[in-house]
Formats: sequence, structure tokens, C-alpha cells
Amino acid sequence: MATAPKITIRPARREDVAAIVALLADDGLGAGREAVSDPPLPAYLDAFDKIAANPRALLAVAEDGAARAVGTLQLTFIAGLSNQGAEQALVSAVRIASDLRGRGLGEVLMQWAMDEARRRGCKQMELLSDTSRTDAHRFYERLGFERSHVGMKRAL
Repeated sequence: MATAPKITIRPARREDVAAIVALLADDGLGAGREAVSDPPLPAYLDAFDKIAANPRALLAVAEDGAARAVGTLQLTFIAGLSNQGAEQALVSAVRIASDLRGRGLGEVLMQWAMDEARRRGCKQMELLSDTSRTDAHRFYERLGFERSHVGMKRAL
């Protein structure tokens, strides 16, 4: 594995939305459901505004030395009564630019997410990943994530 390029991870800004959508579309699954445009579609900007206004949500961007968005993820912090009232972090929409995959960036980004969740008092992190992303599942298992639940969804 090549050495991971130096990245900076920070909360996303509204001007990052087009780059984030491009990262989300940068695989077979996302290519079929995302609409890449610059400027981004109003629905993406509206969603960003809701995330940014929610103190229990964090959309993050990883950028390289040239300030190019090379990764993203979303953290949602969930209060619950289960597990003696343990706070949980839910990580979703994890993406690394396809030309940089396999170089350690995903591990750096996920470690940052775990550190941020600990800093906010979370006792557990859950992860959403589509069943079709088998390579990503192997990656998450290398980071210590375990298959523990069966997820289901329904269109409304």
C-alpha cells in the first residue's frame, strides 16, 4: 500500500457540497443515485443546511494539500436509553476519491471519526454501508468493526 497523502479533516462548508456529491457519486452505487452538478442541486444545499444546523450531526471533508476534497463522511450522534444510556455515533456516507483508494486515507478518516465520537462521549460507533460494498466491508472489519445487526429499509 502506498503512503497516505497528508490530509486535513474539517467540518464541511456549504461551498464543499458539489465536491461532496461528486465523491458520493464516485462508485457504482452512487453513480446511479447522485446528480453531480456545479452548482449542486438545491436539494443537496437544503440537506447541507439542515445538517449544518443540527448540533448532533457532523458532515466532514478530508482535503489534500491542494485543498481538493478527497474524502467525506457523516457522523450522527444519537442519545439512547439502551446500554445504560450510552451515547452512540453513527457513521455513514464514507467516501474516498477513487484515485486515492488503497493508500490509507480511509483509515485516517475513520480514525478521526472514532476520535471525534470519543471526544463527544460516545461509547459505541455504528456504521451504515450498503450490502453491495464488499470491499468496504473488508476495510471496516480490518478497523475492528463487527457484523452485528441486520439492517432493513423501506422507501416511503
